[in-house]
Amino acid sequence: MFTESGFIMIVGAGPTGLTLARELQRRGVPFRVIEKSTTPFTGSRGKGIQPRTQEVLDDLGLIDGFRAAGSDYPELLIHLPDGASMRRRMDPLVAPTPQAPYPNILMVPQWRTCALLADGVPVELGVGLAGLTQLDDGGVRVTLDNGEVVTARYVVGADGGQSTVRKLLGVPFEGSTHDTERLDIADVRLEGLDRDNWHIWPSSDGASFRLGLCPLPGTDDFQLTAPPSELSIPDLVASVDPTLRVTHVGWRSHFRANIRMVSRYRVGDVFLAGDAAHVHSPAGGQGLNTGIQDAYNLGWKLASFNDALLDTYEAERLPVAAEVLGISTRLHRAHVDGDEDAMTRDDPALRQLSLNYRGGPLAFEHRSAPGAVLAGDRAPDAPCGDVTIFDLLRGPHATLLAFDWAGNLPAATNQLAVHRITGPAAFDAYGVSTPTLILVRPDNYVGCATTDFADISAYRKLIGA
Repeated sequence: MFTESGFIMIVGAGPTGLTLARELQRRGVPFRVIEKSTTPFTGSRGKGIQPRTQEVLDDLGLIDGFRAAGSDYPELLIHLPDGASMRRRMDPLVAPTPQAPYPNILMVPQWRTCALLADGVPVELGVGLAGLTQLDDGGVRVTLDNGEVVTARYVVGADGGQSTVRKLLGVPFEGSTHDTERLDIADVRLEGLDRDNWHIWPSSDGASFRLGLCPLPGTDDFQLTAPPSELSIPDLVASVDPTLRVTHVGWRSHFRANIRMVSRYRVGDVFLAGDAAHVHSPAGGQGLNTGIQDAYNLGWKLASFNDALLDTYEAERLPVAAEVLGISTRLHRAHVDGDEDAMTRDDPALRQLSLNYRGGPLAFEHRSAPGAVLAGDRAPDAPCGDVTIFDLLRGPHATLLAFDWAGNLPAATNQLAVHRITGPAAFDAYGVSTPTLILVRPDNYVGCATTDFADISAYRKLIGA
């Protein structure tokens, strides 16, 4: 099936690159993952796994491990300057529903996210990228910093905000850096503080932020966040409460507000994904999740080796990144401006369940009177006999859902699962009341919704299902 140069080179072994590797691995597509760092990432950094990303992990067969490793975000305990305290949640906990079984953000330290994604994925540590040359007849000549030269069919830059791939392509990283808006972040262990709350200390005027300590599930660590200070971390913690004693300081990072994105996700046979394509404020927990979903969109398209299908990656993901960047930037500005509700995270858009590809190149809505779920939308879950819709969708294939369909249907293949749907809960979830065909793409978005079987045949040819 694959030529000598048919493998895909993934540059970067963070959450984005590892998710892409998982997608290719389960489709039997050859790949290499190179990572310039000599050791796996060890910090907590992006610790929030949004509901839509949890659905991606479900499809990849990884959700149980993530839920075992993580927890719901704890309640904020705000230690006021006058010695009193108050409690609040960043966002209300929502009960699971048949349509959204993972409705709440899940806290998992980023190092553990990487470890769970990397389990069983070969990663070449200590190997960086030195050069790229696009070939006239397709493919990319890749020069590694160890002197090795190989030819890949495609290259994906998932190598972070300082992306070497992006720089070699000459793609501008448009946006702004705010050098005065900085935070120190560290993973610390300490004595004297309960792990049932996310502890916040405002400044003495009550209008700005002094220190935060968030317990990280499955560890003995807290993630510390604070404005830059001349104090050492132990002295900074003692300054808010002398009874607290820091016993260990691990991973540390100095964050500065860097809000940027590219205007191109593809240059020839090279693609950008994750922080290589967009960097966000950490406010709202959007960056890591958007990167994982970039990879989820790109993986099945790379596996097709279909140039026209691969063009839809940029068309679909670039507008999403712009929208998400806008959300995280608004939350960041609220923090900088001292907004009273700066810590509130009750906007449903943050959960990323409503992100869609409506009107895009792979959204074929052919019904004269569609229901609430349109082509381009996330395919919701629902009970369906002894299983759920997510059970039917799980795996690398596209899925044809035939609602109350009496006519003939195509035979199932490795690329297409076919199911007749008769349960009322599924009809309600999809807003269907008459015989309807809904073809769900391999990344579990509705691709084609129709009452004419010919539309399904045409769409299958388009995506190779």
